[in-house]
Amino acid sequence: MIRALGMMSGTSMDGVDAAMIETDGIRIGAFGRSAFRATGANEAAMLRAALGRWPGDPGVAEATRLSEDAHAALAREFPEAQLIGYHGQTLAHDPRGRGTHQAGSGVRLAARTGRPVVWDFRTEDVRQGGEGAPLAPFFHWACAVWALERGLIRPAPVAFLNLGGVGNITWVNPLAPAPEAPGACLAFDTGPANAPLNDLMQARRGVTLDRDGALAGAGRPDRKALERFLADPWFDHAPPKSLDRDHFGGLSGLVAGLSDADAAATLVAVIAASVQAGLRWLPSDPQAVLVCGGGRRNPAIMAALAARLSAPVLPVESAGLDGDMLEAQAFGWLAVRVMQGLPTSGPDTTAAPGPVCGGRISQPR
Repeated sequence: MIRALGMMSGTSMDGVDAAMIETDGIRIGAFGRSAFRATGANEAAMLRAALGRWPGDPGVAEATRLSEDAHAALAREFPEAQLIGYHGQTLAHDPRGRGTHQAGSGVRLAARTGRPVVWDFRTEDVRQGGEGAPLAPFFHWACAVWALERGLIRPAPVAFLNLGGVGNITWVNPLAPAPEAPGACLAFDTGPANAPLNDLMQARRGVTLDRDGALAGAGRPDRKALERFLADPWFDHAPPKSLDRDHFGGLSGLVAGLSDADAAATLVAVIAASVQAGLRWLPSDPQAVLVCGGGRRNPAIMAALAARLSAPVLPVESAGLDGDMLEAQAFGWLAVRVMQGLPTSGPDTTAAPGPVCGGRISQPR
C-alpha cells in the first residue's frame, strides 16, 4: 500500500481539499487525515477572472501561481505522504475543441514539496477522444467495494452524486471485478450544481453561498424558467458527457427578473431537475443516491432531490465516507493508479475509446 495525498480545488473555487489515503490503486487500505485551505476573497476574484481562459491568456499566470502556492503550503502539512495527486484548478474545459485546462504545474509542485507528483489527469483522456471528465468514477467503484466489505451498503448498484460547482453522477456495480470492467460504472455530468447558485449569492447578496439553503427555502421556483432550462438539447445527449462550469451561462438571465429568494429556489430546482433528467440513462435503479460535495450541506437541495427522485437520497456519510474529501481522496487513489499503469477512465465514464491511464508523473529534483 502507498500513502498518497490527494489534493483538489474544484469549480466552486472555495478552497483546496487535501486528504490522505492508503491504497494499491485498486483496493482502499485506509483513509487518513485531511485538511482544507479556504480561498480568500481576493484569491477567489483572481480565479474567477481567469475562468474560460487558456495558457498564455491574461490572468492565467496569476491563477497558476495561486494554485501552486496554495497546494504547496497545504502539502507541507502532510510529511507522511509518499506521493501527491495534484488536480490543479480547472479554468476551461472544451474536450471537443481546445481541450481542457487545469492551471498548475506538477513539475514545480514536485520541486517545492520534494515528493513525486502525479498531475494533468485529464489531457490524455481528451487526446484519445474522451471527455476528460468526470474522473472520480473509478474511485467511486473502490468506495462502493470498501463500503460493501463493511456491510454499509447492499450488494447492488449504487449511485454517487457529486454536487460541486457542476454536478456529476456515477452508477456503480460493487460486484464488478474492476472499475474498467464492462458494466462496472457509468458516469456523466448531470448539469449545473452549486456554481450558478453561488454566483447568484455573490452578485446579489455579496456572500459566497446560500448557507443552509435559507434563501432558497424562502422562495418558490419559477416554472417557466425551469422549463426553458430543461429544453436545452444537452439533456438529450446520451452519456458519457461532461460540462464546462459555465456551459449554462444563460441561467443568470433566466432568473434575472425574479426576487432573490425565488431566483435561489429556481436554481435549486434546476439542480434537482438536472439529476432527475439524468437518471433515465442509468442501467438500473440504484439502491440509493449517495450525495457528496458541498451541495449535500444545503437542506433545500437535498429536499428538492428527495422530492424528485424515487431512490433514497442520502449523504455519502451513510456509507461511512467523507463527503467533503471524497474528490481529494479520489486524486490520491488515481495518482497511485497512474504510478501502477492502471486505467483511470474508460468508455463508460468519459467516452474514451478504450481504457486510459491519464496523468503525468513528475519527480522532485
